[in-house]
Amino acid sequence: MLSSNDTLIVMGMILVYILITGYLSFRWGGSTNDDFMRASNKLPTFVLGILLMSEYIGAQSTVGTAQSAFSSGVAASWAIVAAVIGFILYGLFFVKRLYNTGGFTISSAVEQQYGHSTKIIVSIIMIYALFLVNVGNYISGAGVLVQILGIKLPIAMVIVGIVSTIYFSFGGMKSVAYVSVIHTFVKYIGILITLAFALVMTHGISPMVTKMPHFYFTLDGHIGWGTIIGWVLTTVGAVFSTQFLVQAISSAKNAKAAQHASYMAAVLFIPLAIAIGLIGVAAKFLFPTMNGLYALPVFLTHMNVFLAGFVATALVASVFVSVSSVALGLVALIVDDFYVPMRHPEPKQQLRMTRILSIVVGFLPLIFSFIVPQILQLSFFSKALRMSITVVAVSGFYLPHFGSTKSANIALIGTAVLATAWFLMGDPFGIDNVYISIFAPMILMGLCKLWDMMTGKGNTPDPKPDKS
Repeated sequence: MLSSNDTLIVMGMILVYILITGYLSFRWGGSTNDDFMRASNKLPTFVLGILLMSEYIGAQSTVGTAQSAFSSGVAASWAIVAAVIGFILYGLFFVKRLYNTGGFTISSAVEQQYGHSTKIIVSIIMIYALFLVNVGNYISGAGVLVQILGIKLPIAMVIVGIVSTIYFSFGGMKSVAYVSVIHTFVKYIGILITLAFALVMTHGISPMVTKMPHFYFTLDGHIGWGTIIGWVLTTVGAVFSTQFLVQAISSAKNAKAAQHASYMAAVLFIPLAIAIGLIGVAAKFLFPTMNGLYALPVFLTHMNVFLAGFVATALVASVFVSVSSVALGLVALIVDDFYVPMRHPEPKQQLRMTRILSIVVGFLPLIFSFIVPQILQLSFFSKALRMSITVVAVSGFYLPHFGSTKSANIALIGTAVLATAWFLMGDPFGIDNVYISIFAPMILMGLCKLWDMMTGKGNTPDPKPDKS
């Protein structure tokens, strides 16, 4: 642990960073609901690319990937490499179609294919999945504070929840986008500094390769190709369906700019994937009996205090990036799919309720953050839940005559229940829950199609409801 004086210096650096970026968040915050939700369609491509990337380099993915590398080898980097694949495919096949729907929620895009009832089901599943994401974000962010400040994990979780919620509730999409550029720059530099420091402590990569078990430097490590393929499929599916990414895409100036931003995000992931995997393995080499949760932040306690302060600030910044983006997506779904249709508020009233819901959404994950399994497992389960939405959405875009409203609803509800049960049972028979999320909706929609053919019913989407 850091000494008392060093801890105060690090805390001071973090506090100054929070105050500066908090002020900028307030300064750049939108004055209308359209600013809050999608920055009035004015985000430059560079800012949008970093914003897309920020969703997948939060504290959960970085600390969680380092934790996995600590026990399973550099193959844990596949957890981030999967996002590279996901964003390339996203840009090639989905971004333009999504942008041209004109909406800013994934549920609205699905509604155009299947109707209102499917929209509500998609919204509920997405809220459930994103809520779990922020539970993991709070745990991983708290892990950073524990290692730096020497406080108890529950206290650290509360601190992360309070600071992140106050921070996020200022601005909405417009401020989150521009402040995320600062966060991501600090985070990127912080990770590279940590890698350099770790390799100095290990005297390079060669001693680790020589002295550690062989699997630490193989492509599949102790993870296995089945799980890695599951990670890739899950991440691709999550990229295609995650609410915040849809919101970010809708903030672009045009469809072409949104597509270029997706490719830019893919490129930016690659150095981080390699760096975080090596950091986790280096932590195992140097501190073999340590709790793997601290595989990344442990290096801070061995650095010069000002260097440690910068890296600590970088890790805290990653908490803000991930919590803010996920919470923004949650609020958008709740407001657009439930509050507005029920209350038909005036614009000022809608913006006020949006800010109130931001605070509620920020604090609620704290209740559940004490009872979850490993961070990376939770992360990929939440992505698996979103995979079912991707399967249904892609079917609607590319195979419009395959699914009906009824079959889409059955597939979504059935898969959510099956995937959750499978995850809670610990993935029986070695079958990862992601495969349930991929194949269950296909099978259920196929069975519905077969049933309609056998009973002589048509299998076209139900008429869209009157939205007036």
